[in-house]
Amino acid sequence: MTSPLARIESHPQEAKRLIGINYEQFLALVELAQERHREKQAEIEKNKVRIIAPGGGRKSEMSAKEGVCLCLVYLRQKPIFEILGLLFDISKTKANDTFNYWVDILREILPASQIEEVQEDQEKYEELRRILCEHELIVDSARVRASQSGLT
Repeated sequence: MTSPLARIESHPQEAKRLIGINYEQFLALVELAQERHREKQAEIEKNKVRIIAPGGGRKSEMSAKEGVCLCLVYLRQKPIFEILGLLFDISKTKANDTFNYWVDILREILPASQIEEVQEDQEKYEELRRILCEHELIVDSARVRASQSGLT
């Protein structure tokens, strides 16, 4: 079975369908996530009490690129972790752990939603909630090109 990462690397035009962003955006996101991952690891290393020499121990099973891809596949497709593990050839527990690690990094490097931005200020939160509740959201899942819809 081809992993989702291998699929989008061999067919970059399918990235948007599989992970929700195009391949160039994916590569840029991976670069930002890798940098934050290195910073996080450096912070951990600084506070660690060493028993084993640096570089020793078990190596990570997944690269940053695979971890970010796993996270995006989950967010886009919402498979159960057992299926996600099968897709990436890891256990369901490892899939869950990997998702939770990388989703925290993505939350740190990507901008927050409007709700998250005002969550701490109860007055602003209630105002935003009131505004959002006044509108009805209609989602059309049909894909129409901008030139076909007259929006160009």
